[in-house]
Amino acid sequence: MADYISLSYWDLAFGAIFILINGAISIAFRLGLAKKLFIVAFRMVVQLSIVALLLKTIFAISSPWLTALVALAMGLFAGREIWARQQKKLSGFWGYSIGASAMMFAGIFVTLVALSTQIQPDPWWNPQYALPLFGMILGNTMTGVSLALDSLTSTLDRERGAIEARLLLGKTRWQAMLPFVQKALRAGFMPIINAMAAMGIVSLPGMMTGQILSGVDPQEAVKYQILILLLIGGATGLGVIGATLASAYRLSDDRHRLRLDRLKNTS
Repeated sequence: MADYISLSYWDLAFGAIFILINGAISIAFRLGLAKKLFIVAFRMVVQLSIVALLLKTIFAISSPWLTALVALAMGLFAGREIWARQQKKLSGFWGYSIGASAMMFAGIFVTLVALSTQIQPDPWWNPQYALPLFGMILGNTMTGVSLALDSLTSTLDRERGAIEARLLLGKTRWQAMLPFVQKALRAGFMPIINAMAAMGIVSLPGMMTGQILSGVDPQEAVKYQILILLLIGGATGLGVIGATLASAYRLSDDRHRLRLDRLKNTS
């Protein structure tokens, strides 16, 4: 098995030339993106460098409580991203908690199943396996949940008249909202569907590429990548369905009324 090829800081600096080229293009075409591009590139470098130091320490300590604490922090930050990506949000505690709790339940459940039955590291909570796996599942589930909730809240607000007309005709709240709930679910499922459809033909995923570059046999790398995608698909489905149905429930009541007053920034 080949050893992985180590990169120097000069290699990274050389790679930054392409960011400088993009910045120059932005300046030439007056896009106004050069400053933002440089800031996010610098931020990315700093964030990843800090994460590398933290992970090295966490792997060395190898504590189940520290691993759980880091996973919780990852989930809380991901929940904040779900909330921030919605144009129209549920007001109060519900705006954050529904998306975050659905995503974290799905991510934790699927990760625990994979660690205890398929990957089986020793110990099963080994942070070297648990945190990267949880991070991949959480990040993709976050994207699906945020898209589904943004679609649901925006569509319900835009189609208020049609929904209330259905309710006046005697439809239940679920019957009246069903087409829009279905649309939100499709939006949430679309990223993982597109990712699986293009995998191997259009793109090689980052995890598989990293393993191959580090000397892992391509067949083993493919098996791991297939497992990861299946886990991501399962977690995304659970998170999207849970968050969408809970939000639809919150935006209506037992008297079969549409409760858009529970949204922020409702037009």
